[in-house]
Amino acid sequence: MRKSFITNRLRSNKKSVDITIENRIETMQGEKFVWIDLQNPDRNDVEKLAEKYNFNELNIEDCMTKFELPKLDSYDNHFFVILHFPPLAQKIGISKNSQLSIFVGKDFLVTVHQGDLKPLVELVEICKTNTDQQRKDRLLGKSSGLLLHEILDMLVDDLLHTSRKIIANLDDIEDRVFDESKPVARNIALFRIEINKLRRIVNPLKKFVLEITRNVKQFSSEDDKLTLFYDDVIDHIDKVIETLEESRETMEIYKDTDFVLSSEKTNKVLAVLTIIFTLAIPATVIGTFYGMNVNLPGGIGSNSMILGPFTTFIIIIIVSAIPAIMMFVYFKKLGWISS
Repeated sequence: MRKSFITNRLRSNKKSVDITIENRIETMQGEKFVWIDLQNPDRNDVEKLAEKYNFNELNIEDCMTKFELPKLDSYDNHFFVILHFPPLAQKIGISKNSQLSIFVGKDFLVTVHQGDLKPLVELVEICKTNTDQQRKDRLLGKSSGLLLHEILDMLVDDLLHTSRKIIANLDDIEDRVFDESKPVARNIALFRIEINKLRRIVNPLKKFVLEITRNVKQFSSEDDKLTLFYDDVIDHIDKVIETLEESRETMEIYKDTDFVLSSEKTNKVLAVLTIIFTLAIPATVIGTFYGMNVNLPGGIGSNSMILGPFTTFIIIIIVSAIPAIMMFVYFKKLGWISS
């Protein structure tokens, strides 16, 4: 009987840089099973394994697609799962999701990926060398189900590391939100996008790890241990989800705070400009009258020289300044002009 579990397609709108990764096929023989890891494989490589282990042709197509829906297909002698992870934990700024395709049977485990999942690549290196014999024995010494747990545990721990970096970045953004000299709206928007991308990876991941836990028991004799081990992975995923939800709420607060502070700053600028314009109104009005070619006191045709040749100019300045001063005092009394 074949069962399928599919989530919504994850989308990445950010442009990415193509990095050429060499084609590698590593075969690691354990005591009871074999682990075959294919990095950036050719179609022929996957088809050879499909003939050997009787894989479904549709699953082969899914493996060769660089971006496929997360899914889990269960068969009589194995199950197939596709999971998504962020390719790098060193940076907050994910250009794409990294796809991991896994075939799990009693005597085999096949992983297919593009080689950009660093924790998985490190596990392969450990199993290919004798640098850490104790861990190598733990990875290959028992069952395919326990090895799959180790792989998932490493990748989820990498997500935990990423979530810690998110918290560190939140502190930096908080400082910038309250620093009026640094624009932060763009940073907030980009960071919210990255958090949402991670949420769209991690939320389906929990569901599929639960499905893997149910399916992997038929290919392992350590049922009790497997349940405990996979429960630990699910706990770590829950921590990542909790961190992302808290970060999302915090970013919403920062967004609203930045909007309020920016509006307040804009209002202050507009208030100053409005007051300057208002105080200039009397001088503008009086200057407009005396700019006309008509007879006015102290204007054209007047011989008033009380204060010398600049009598008219002094009178206009005084007449303009008095209402401006009166308005300034009144605005100050109303609290429109702060100290």
